[in-house]
Parts: sequence; C-alpha cells; structure tokens
Amino acid sequence: MQIDLSGKRAIVTGSTGGIGLAIATGLAKAGASVTIAGRSQARVDEALAKLRSDDASGVVADVGTTEGCAVLIAARPETDILVNNLGIYGACEFFDIDDALWEQFWQVNVMSGVRLSRHYARGMRERGWGRIQFISSESALNIPTEMVHYGASKAALQGLSRGLAKVLAGSGVTVNTILPGPTRTEGGVRMMADLAAERGVTPAAMEALFLAENRPSNLLGRFADAQEVANLSVYVASPQASATTGAALRVDGGTVETIA
Repeated sequence: MQIDLSGKRAIVTGSTGGIGLAIATGLAKAGASVTIAGRSQARVDEALAKLRSDDASGVVADVGTTEGCAVLIAARPETDILVNNLGIYGACEFFDIDDALWEQFWQVNVMSGVRLSRHYARGMRERGWGRIQFISSESALNIPTEMVHYGASKAALQGLSRGLAKVLAGSGVTVNTILPGPTRTEGGVRMMADLAAERGVTPAAMEALFLAENRPSNLLGRFADAQEVANLSVYVASPQASATTGAALRVDGGTVETIA
C-alpha cells in the first residue's frame, strides 16, 4: 500500500515531540504539507529541524486555551487533516485532584479538540473531504486508578469523536479516535526514570515493572515506540481509510481486555 497525501494540508497539535511529532513526520513523508503547533518558538523550531521537510511550517500557540486556538485558526484558516494530539497527563491520588486540576485536564485534553474541530470541520464538509482524529488512550477504557482525571478526559474524546462522526455522516469527512497504550515518548521516558529512581532500578527494568504492576493485560510485553502509533494515524488520514469513521482504533499492545 502506497499512501500519498500530496496536496493535502495537515495540522497536528502538541506536535513538538512524542507521538505528535512522530505523526507529523509520518504525514510529511507521505507528502502532506504539515503544520507543527506548539507553545514555544524554540520547541517549534526544534521540531521543524527534526522534521526536515521543505513543506512543513510551525505556529506558536497554546491550543489548550481559547486564545491559543484562535491564534492557530487565524494562522491556518483551513486544513484537510486535523490530528488533535495535544494532551496532558500525570499521576495524582483521586482525593487530591481539585477542581482546578479537573478543569485544566478538561480544557487541554477535550476542549482543544472541540474548538479546533468545530472550526475546521466546516471547511472539510464544504469541500467534501477531510480527516479528523482525536488521540485518546487505552486509559479511556481501562481508567487508571492513579489517573482518574486523565482517563475520564480521554473517555470524553470517545463520545466526542463518535458524535462528530455522526454529524458529518456521508460528507466525505471521517472522524476517528486512536488509542495508544504505554508508549516510549519523552514524557514516558521521564516518568519511568523518576519511578526507577524511587524504586532503585534501571529505567528499562522500571518499564517492565510498570507493565506488570499497572498494565498486566499488555500483550506486547514492552512500551510501543511513537512511530508505531504514528503508522496507524497516517493510514487513518489517508484516502485508503475512506470507509473507517466513528471508530476507536487501538494501538495499545493488546492492553484493553476485549476482542471488540
């Protein structure tokens, strides 16, 4: 299968590193004109240097806020592919998650995608072609006790994606969620390093311990690489995926205990 996205415009939020940068790289390699979105000029410039594409550009905007979404939309009024990848996470005891933290996770993980999709979906529908993705998580289905606020925000994306897919039914615009499992991103590496220091083990040993203790149903037996997640995202963004919409697509290493 040869995926050709030549002539397509793509925006990937939260794309200065990790899964977002891997997705942006994959889309660029497939021929798309990619916009990197990040909160600082230095991070955007660094990501563009790694991307090494003459047809890539960056916008500095904090799309976890209403104002940041407006900045991005003003800079890029239209797109053919929107990957709502921006998200935050972090372990916190449920009883210590105050209203402010709940609100922060809701604004960044959910409302960023709501605001951008609400704008860009209109143009996609008028043109009769488009791809919208929400990068969710296996934690949307297996709500982790140490990150209830994170899991709940990712579960909300499932409903948002399915609902928007129904709104855009028959328009040529597809809407899907991608559900990664434990993935070796910069943030994931830092998290494992911190836990390893607390436990007195190596980061590699900590990854194995984390899977055994927190994700025992994982069948892959290791953390995925960001590129492995990006491969699915690039396919879903392609013309070949025209019959896939309203779906929750897992690239979770078999973590979720279901065959559906």
